Amino acid sequence: MEDYVIDIEAENKEIRKRYRALLRACKPTLQRGDKQEIRKAFDLALESHKEMRRKSGEPYIYHPIAVAQIAAEEIGLGTTSIVCALLHDVVEDTSVTLLDIETQFGKKVARIIDGLTKISGIFDPNSSMQAENFRKMLLTLADDVRVILIKLADRLHNMRTMEFMARHKQLKIASETSYLYAPLAHRLGLYAIKSELEDLSMKYTDPDTYKFIARKLNEKKAEREKFVSDFIGPVKDILEEQGIKAQVFGRPKSIFSIWNKMRKKSIPFEEVYDLFAIRVIIDTSTEREKTECWKVYSIITDLYRPNPDRLRDWVSSPKGNGYESLHTTVMGPRGQWVEVQIRTKRMNEIAEKGFAAHWKYKESNSDSGLDQWIQKVRNMLSNSEQNALDFVDDFKMNLFSDEIFIFTPKGTLVQLPNGATALDFAFEIHSDIGATCIGAKVNHKLVPLSHPLQNGDQVEIITSSKQSPKEDWLNFVVTAKAKSKIRSSLKEEKRRVAEDGKEILERKLKSLKITYNTDNINKIANYFKYPSSQELFYNVAKGNIDVKNLREYAASEKSPEHTHNQFNSHISGLVEKINKKDVDTILIGDDYQQVDYTLAPCCNPIPGDDIFGFLTVNDGIKIHRTSCPNASKLMANYGYRILKAKWASSQAQVAFLTGLRIVGIDDVGLVNKITNVISQEFNVNIRSLSITSNEGIFEGNIMVFVNDTEQLESLMKNLKEISGITGVSRYDADL
Repeated sequence: MEDYVIDIEAENKEIRKRYRALLRACKPTLQRGDKQEIRKAFDLALESHKEMRRKSGEPYIYHPIAVAQIAAEEIGLGTTSIVCALLHDVVEDTSVTLLDIETQFGKKVARIIDGLTKISGIFDPNSSMQAENFRKMLLTLADDVRVILIKLADRLHNMRTMEFMARHKQLKIASETSYLYAPLAHRLGLYAIKSELEDLSMKYTDPDTYKFIARKLNEKKAEREKFVSDFIGPVKDILEEQGIKAQVFGRPKSIFSIWNKMRKKSIPFEEVYDLFAIRVIIDTSTEREKTECWKVYSIITDLYRPNPDRLRDWVSSPKGNGYESLHTTVMGPRGQWVEVQIRTKRMNEIAEKGFAAHWKYKESNSDSGLDQWIQKVRNMLSNSEQNALDFVDDFKMNLFSDEIFIFTPKGTLVQLPNGATALDFAFEIHSDIGATCIGAKVNHKLVPLSHPLQNGDQVEIITSSKQSPKEDWLNFVVTAKAKSKIRSSLKEEKRRVAEDGKEILERKLKSLKITYNTDNINKIANYFKYPSSQELFYNVAKGNIDVKNLREYAASEKSPEHTHNQFNSHISGLVEKINKKDVDTILIGDDYQQVDYTLAPCCNPIPGDDIFGFLTVNDGIKIHRTSCPNASKLMANYGYRILKAKWASSQAQVAFLTGLRIVGIDDVGLVNKITNVISQEFNVNIRSLSITSNEGIFEGNIMVFVNDTEQLESLMKNLKEISGITGVSRYDADL
């Protein structure tokens, strides 16, 4: 980083300028006395952070001002939130206490800031600090949703200004953002913030793809703008003619959503047609909203032919987070599919500003899906037994999924995530109905518990008092509520069985003349590799451990060479070693590196890929690509087990396994041409080759050994030049 020359006068001028911009952003919500409160908070933040600087060298106060600006301008929050955003770091980073905050600004502000202050303290080394932090943050939902909204504003500004951070920190924060914060923004209806968080995460976890798509979008910008103006011209004319006041404009899709489409459909950038969406925002009264939306829909579908399978009506049935809009896909003037979103000004404000706008219009929609969702979160959090990582995984799964609407036999509407089963529906109705469910009738037809539900199904649940939750239920339920209730029921059942096992073990040890005490029980559990005494008792009750096994244990105890290292101490020791910087960065391909590692088969990294190390339970250190499908989950949940890794510069010519997916038009001798390029021209070994041909379309998955990304790119380029090949892409998993 270049030396940052400090010009105090220029900085003070800049701080005043940014503060005035913040006040302008707050203007729509300001009431009498609010300006003084904001000024008081600003002065305290300025004084508290006066000696502090950001990694970029800028004064720290720029950050709280920016977070407050995002909260006001992009989320639409009011004065209390602006005050809290300005003060969100003072308790954690300075000598100001929560009591000082409460004295100056009142209890409400102090409570929100307490929710925003990160937890410090010791965690269980096998649990994730991030998972615990995230859980604590969600607990504040029960008190005040503004905590989460300000936290999202804080995260967004940190992501926008992350270029000065160390690479490994960028990766950890970006992964955590895409894994948890972007889905949370989505669930709270903050679509613009969700898209930006996803794009910024991708910028750091997969910079090459991000730059490639950004460059391509830029190249096609003029062509796209011309297409949009040709498309919306006739629409505007008819709307004006019919006296409908509306704005019509084109909006580009986010880089992340384009990449997602390319990945899911295995298509190159050139074949992604919906790079933008057309949006129509109608200015009308609340009573006429539905009528006007459908009127505009009728005008557009008269002009352009619609795709009948692509109509989404969230005006009649809004999404769970309050989102309302009509989406249709129509065939544009140049034979290209175009997505059109039709909504009113009120709907648009809720779509852009999510929760904050939802409160503004709350009177007109008292029983909102968002309120119900927050109630669900509170219920989930009240189940304190649940492991933090399980909680985060279950919670995340329920953030992103689209809703389906299911009806009870009496016609009551129940919202469930897409992919929900009959058993999920049973648990949604009531925990006891779920626990005793033996089957269901969907549209009067008998189906098993695992039957996936479709939008509009009518479901009747069949129960039996003899039924109780089974372990395999966890394989097909998708809602957090169902998973949580099944787990706690199984845990209770396990505890009862373990009590019986405890008595059986006591009798068996007595017959072997082994003293029954805590120390011996822990040693026996360790010997049989059970994580706890309860697991040991449970397995004794189930007959998995008998007297013969216990005799073997007794014999091994007498052996002088007997040593057993528990995983906890093993991991703790490794983490301690890393923290002491004995292993600062793992050099992959360096013979002198005294650390055991293996390359992860889920992404098959090769020299040239951006990589990191992950400390596993049983397999030592695994090396993953930063763009690996599992990377964000590992970094978000187990940040303390992540190690820096890079390829050794003096890399010997070692071959690494990677996968290629080839698509084309089937032709005589095509396989021969492909294998010739791989084996003859590049002298690359093929490990496996699977090819399918269906109605003239050729698809092949080939696992090859290459030296580095440079060789892989040259190989892919040459394969693309073979006549009949339409696409060559690298794939992650060793299929």
